Amino acid sequence: MKYLHLIWASLFRSRTRTLLTLLSVFVAFFLFGMLDSVRVAFNSGGNVTGANRMVVASRLSITQMLPYSLDSQIATVAGVRKSTYAAWFGGIYRDPKNFFPNFSVGPGYLDLYPEFKLPPAQRKAWEADRQGAIVGEALAKKFGWKVGDTIPLQATIFPTKGSNDWPLKLDGIFSIDDVKQKGQEQVLLFHWNYFDESNDYVKGRVGWYIVQLANAGAADRVSKSIDALSANSDHETKTQTEEAFNQSFAKQIGDIGLIVTAIMGAVFFTLLLLTGNTMAQAVRERIPELAVLKTIGFSDRSVLGLVLGESILLVAIGALLGLALAPLAMQVVSRGSGGFIPLPSTLPPESWVTGLVLMLVFGVLAGLLPALRGMRLNIVDALAGR
Repeated sequence: MKYLHLIWASLFRSRTRTLLTLLSVFVAFFLFGMLDSVRVAFNSGGNVTGANRMVVASRLSITQMLPYSLDSQIATVAGVRKSTYAAWFGGIYRDPKNFFPNFSVGPGYLDLYPEFKLPPAQRKAWEADRQGAIVGEALAKKFGWKVGDTIPLQATIFPTKGSNDWPLKLDGIFSIDDVKQKGQEQVLLFHWNYFDESNDYVKGRVGWYIVQLANAGAADRVSKSIDALSANSDHETKTQTEEAFNQSFAKQIGDIGLIVTAIMGAVFFTLLLLTGNTMAQAVRERIPELAVLKTIGFSDRSVLGLVLGESILLVAIGALLGLALAPLAMQVVSRGSGGFIPLPSTLPPESWVTGLVLMLVFGVLAGLLPALRGMRLNIVDALAGR
């Protein structure tokens, strides 16, 4: 640490070059902080409330619907406390850009999702209204909806009587207390019975079943029993925990971890070349000065440490700033999406550890060759300009 002032002075000898390099390092680690947080968010576990919920879907694809007749059979499986079903609808509101998840649900759906807080009077009104719908608080605020409004949902998959018009009456607005689950407030739910009776093509089919277990520890046994109900049929099922189902659904976009790794690999490779070039140029310009330092008594190891210290300090300043400011951008993205993209409000500990390790590795790699050149410098040749 006694040479820190010397390292600092050398680092900012060429202010413009150093600031531009710092900006590059800052952007690289800022992107790393955000993208790695996305990876953590996609791979994170579910909430505690849903720990005893399982989802039964088609073994082939989530787009393959299942027969309604499975409902009564699933309810009789030992270990199942409650069950219901849902089906993806895929409607739009006025414009295709106004996308939000909307699906029909069976009776008792809210009993399996106690985190959905719906006033009792509104729930009673919804359950009594064949064409009724409920939406999350965030979605209602986004479009300015209030209880009693008619939502002119437009079908993209399931027409009704030759038309795409599915008018739904808004009977209730639910909220979710858990900040991490606020994205579920972007959802619209309506009755499966209405969907089944009114759509032109699909009858007696559901998208998936939701099962509440009497004991979460029996998940493996219950899943095997449920899947055995449709074994060797044209609608074989795959039963998994809700957490696993959500992750597999998200991975249909692609392997998030692989995407993040590929992007950051390209960014950091470019960063290594840029920072290494900056350090090589800085050492090349200071060859006479390094020779003077050796002349007055600095050892080869001291010169090596000075150049490596300069490289590590250069990367550290930009990296720490980037990692520290990444959570601010993540909060802006989460708020801007209304919770639909639930990024962490702080950088996860594993991202900090990975970022700090990368900071040290790149600091050493960028400065290693210039530092070795300075260490091996011949005083006579350096002072002579050779």
